[in-house]
Amino acid sequence: MTSANRLAVLSCAALVASTAAGCASATKVVTGGGSDSAITMGTTNVTKVLDPAGTYDAGSWMVLNNTFQSLLKFPSGATVPQPDAAQGCAFTGADTLTYTCTLKSGQKFSNGHPMTAEDVVFSIDRMLKINDPSGPAALLSTIKSVQAKGDAEVTFHLKTPDAVLPAKLASAAGSIVDHAVFPADKLLPNDKVVGSGLYKIDSIDDMAGAKAGVPGKITFSANSQYTGDEKMQNNKFVLRFYDDGEKLKSALDSGEIDLTDNNSLDPAVATKLRDDEAAGKSTTKVSEGDSAEVSFLVFNTKDSVTGNPAVRQAIAQVLDRQALVRNVFEHSVQPLYSVVPAGIAGHNTAFFDKYGEPDVNKAKKILTSAHVSLPVKLSLTWSRARAGDQQMAEIKKQLEASGLFQVDIQKESDWSAFQKGWQDGKYQMYAARWVPDYVDADDYITPLAVGGGAYHNGYDDPRISQQLVPDGIKQTDRTAGGVYAQIQNILADAVPLLPLYQNKAFYASKAEITGVTNTVDTSGIFRFWEIGRTKK
Repeated sequence: MTSANRLAVLSCAALVASTAAGCASATKVVTGGGSDSAITMGTTNVTKVLDPAGTYDAGSWMVLNNTFQSLLKFPSGATVPQPDAAQGCAFTGADTLTYTCTLKSGQKFSNGHPMTAEDVVFSIDRMLKINDPSGPAALLSTIKSVQAKGDAEVTFHLKTPDAVLPAKLASAAGSIVDHAVFPADKLLPNDKVVGSGLYKIDSIDDMAGAKAGVPGKITFSANSQYTGDEKMQNNKFVLRFYDDGEKLKSALDSGEIDLTDNNSLDPAVATKLRDDEAAGKSTTKVSEGDSAEVSFLVFNTKDSVTGNPAVRQAIAQVLDRQALVRNVFEHSVQPLYSVVPAGIAGHNTAFFDKYGEPDVNKAKKILTSAHVSLPVKLSLTWSRARAGDQQMAEIKKQLEASGLFQVDIQKESDWSAFQKGWQDGKYQMYAARWVPDYVDADDYITPLAVGGGAYHNGYDDPRISQQLVPDGIKQTDRTAGGVYAQIQNILADAVPLLPLYQNKAFYASKAEITGVTNTVDTSGIFRFWEIGRTKK
């Protein structure tokens, strides 16, 4: 998921860089039935669209994962999808071409409308029909048709075998919408959105000074119609959006928010909070854990400059990830040498295997052998990044220090405009991050390296899109990584996007906030309902 997917439960000791006060406390936790005090979380993952058919970024999916149900879900600690709105799902036959789910009975949307198989069929058909360029329809591209049998049975007929379909349906792309509310051929305004998840949206306030329709604050309350098996630790939740990490930190300090979401704080600030807590200088709790969120440099392969593979290979040969991790992130992230991150079955180190340590002479040879005039003039565009200015400055510094490149940095402050820019092929080289939709190597391949991918960079290699990806998603054993290793090696050679680093999950919260450790895992899903507050 564009910041685009996410398992064993991590122990409290591994997650919380503090004393046992960060774990379960003897103090009574205020649960869903006991408090009207809203818990407020801050994030820099600004988003604009909340209709499941038209959005594919971290901020919106955080909302969707808490307000919609899918047929399946990834509960905290789950390694495979488990039932959500469905009581059970299964492939019929060995070819993984037919997938049938049976819905639980008595489920309703927050407006009281019953949820039936008709709504599931409508949700999938609608998403594929709208096919919004900023939406996740591509994740469901293997679906040929969906049929309802009565109110409870849904059958998916696939174009090609897809053993990953259950994981895709467990993501926010599988959100079930009310066919009586959502239009079939266009997106629904944010203030009309209704789901069947644990929360319903009570109100949306726009960001101050922002364009109309950009949420600055979303207020949620418990959905009284929810009949699922998750237990809520709060009745009300508020999500506040901030332009940058500095404003977020000020909100935490002032008490405007109770906790921050994953990696919204500046790395230096996050590191200091962790160190202060460990030294007993702060009551702010710090939770850390594994994450499958990754950051890339994306290249427009149709551009006259970055369309040249030699230019992209030379950048890959020069870039020093270790220096980036040290100088900008103070080792709060880890270098990444392939598009599939560490911890995901199938991960390899294809970029290190091909390029080794940074080497200017090798990079120069790549360029001169391809008769590329030096220095190569490039533009680097970005909109959001955890250490934005510093990160871009470090990349510019490294590339220009080689004497091979001249880099102009451009910032697009409007996230929607940035997305539109890459969709239109406006940028040469741009910074992007990927939050997992589901925990599988395929989620770092199909959405990113087939048909231009979610970043619309123009790259498509028939070996990947027509042979290896279809072969890969046929594999019912998702731990088998041979096909995905081949794909990663091809991508390391072509460099349509350059992996930079893999995040570690990092959250900061007030002392009385509980449950953060219950929702931190590589699924990338933040579960509002796990968060509670101890009585003061």
